[in-house]
Amino acid sequence: MTSSLQNRRIVITRPEADAQGFADRLRARGAEPIIAPTIEIEFTDPVELDEALARLDEFDWMVFTSRNGVDAVFHRTSDIGGPKIAVIGPATADALAAHGFETTFMPSSHVAEALLEEIGDVRGATMLLPCADIARDVLPAGLRAGGASVLEIAAYRTRTITEPLPDLGKVDAVTFTSSSTVRGFLERGSIPDGAEVVCIGPITAATAGELGLTVAAVAAEFTEDGMIATLEQLFAL
Repeated sequence: MTSSLQNRRIVITRPEADAQGFADRLRARGAEPIIAPTIEIEFTDPVELDEALARLDEFDWMVFTSRNGVDAVFHRTSDIGGPKIAVIGPATADALAAHGFETTFMPSSHVAEALLEEIGDVRGATMLLPCADIARDVLPAGLRAGGASVLEIAAYRTRTITEPLPDLGKVDAVTFTSSSTVRGFLERGSIPDGAEVVCIGPITAATAGELGLTVAAVAAEFTEDGMIATLEQLFAL
């Protein structure tokens, strides 16, 4: 059966290293993916992270909010044995599994708010949170409000690519997988005429709306699978 994505030109704005797999999956459905990354991820390699990793036995939990956090930690060490491990979504769990570590807890919905609601009693727990330099404060603030001691370390930074966008031509959709990809795109150019804006989740969609974009669809499942299903549904209408 022909996919509704056949011959659809779809812009991917996530970092190039993350975009390739997504592009391959769209291409397998007959789409023409256009990789136009708007941000880059840079490891900060802070001394505080090395010090925390050297005393992991003092932590009850490590909490990862993205695959980038996992990559930043394993850029510094090969062993995170000891603490329980919480992640927000399956891509992060897969990144951990690739290094040989299993996830202890993942919430049913892949946002910080769900993790806070579902992780259970954290009173007295010590938690290490390697995150982005521009990470939302919702998670560490919520964990502390629940009685946990949280060491939050900016293990990587998100850098906006400053060069102007290439001429994208006529495209059917522009996809956004984080608030920073929305901001980065709009700092470099504008949504092509006629293109639908598709976001991975409500937080990204809210940012897009605040910046004046009309969002055509939001993935119900905040994953790559969810984005593909949403695109297929959008263009099947």
